[in-house]
Amino acid sequence: MVNIQDFERVGYAPLSAQTMNRPVTTYWQDAWRRLKQNKLAMAGLVVISFIALLALIGPLFSPYSYSDQVLAEANHPPSATHWFGTDNLGRDLFTRILYGARISLSIGVVASFINLTIGIIYGGVAGYFGGRLGSVMMRLVDILYGIPLLLYVILLMVVLKPGLTNIFIALGLVYWLRMAQIVRGQILSLREQEYVLAARLIGASSGRIILRHLVPNAMGPIIVTLTLSIPEAIFTEAFLSFIGLGVSAPMASWGVLASESVAGLRSYPYQLLYPALAISITMLSFNFLGDGLRDALDPRMRK
Repeated sequence: MVNIQDFERVGYAPLSAQTMNRPVTTYWQDAWRRLKQNKLAMAGLVVISFIALLALIGPLFSPYSYSDQVLAEANHPPSATHWFGTDNLGRDLFTRILYGARISLSIGVVASFINLTIGIIYGGVAGYFGGRLGSVMMRLVDILYGIPLLLYVILLMVVLKPGLTNIFIALGLVYWLRMAQIVRGQILSLREQEYVLAARLIGASSGRIILRHLVPNAMGPIIVTLTLSIPEAIFTEAFLSFIGLGVSAPMASWGVLASESVAGLRSYPYQLLYPALAISITMLSFNFLGDGLRDALDPRMRK
C-alpha cells in the first residue's frame, strides 16, 4: 500500500523547470559533429587541404621551374635531388606535379562554381514557377542529359581549340545539368511550406523567395552535389589532356603529365605512377568527403 510518507515534496522552481539540460545545437553544428565522426570523410578533407596547400606554396620553395629543360638530366629516376625523377626533357617531375595540382584543382573549383551558379538559377526558376515553363525548361535538360556529358565537352573542345580558358567554358556549358535537376526537386518540395506563403503575403519578390528562403533550405543536397562534381571535373580535364585536348605546353596538368609519360611507360614507369597517384588520391578524397557530407547533412540522421 502506498503511503504519503513515502514521498518527499519538492518546491516549485519555475526557472529550473524551464532550464534545458541538453545544449541546443543548430542544424549545421550537428552536421559538423556527425561529419567529424566519419573518419574517411575527415581523412579526405585533410588530404584535400594538404594537396591544396602544396599546390599554393609548394612551387615557391622548389629550386626548379616547371618549364626548365635540362637535357643532360633527362629520365633520371627518383633521387634526393629530384624526388619524383625527371621527364624526357629533364624537367623536375615533382615541381611539375605541384603546378599540375594548381591547374587541375582550379579547373575543378571553377567548373563547380559555374555549375553551382547556373544550376541554382535554372533549377530554382523551373522548380518555383513550375507549370508549362518548368516543364519546357526541364525537357531541355532531359534532352541534353540524354547524351553523355563527356561527349559534349569533347565536341566543344574540338570547336573551341585546346586551352585552359576553353576548358572552363566547355565544362561550364554542360556540367550544370545535374545541379539543375537537384535544385528543382528540392524547390518543388519546399515551395508549398508556410514560410514561403508568409513571404508571398508580405510582398517578397519571386527572386528573393528563391534566393533567401528556398535555396538556403536546400543547401544540404546542393553542397553534396557540388563536392562530388569537383572530382568529376578534374577527371574530365585529365582525360581531355590525355587525348590532346587539354591545356597547351609547357603548362602541366596531371592529365598532360600522364599523357607525356605513356611513350616511355616500360622504361620509366615512375613518370606515369606519380601523376596517376595524384589524380586517384584527389578523386578518392573528394568522394569520401562527399559521402560523408551526404550522411552528415541528411536531416533524417539528426539526433
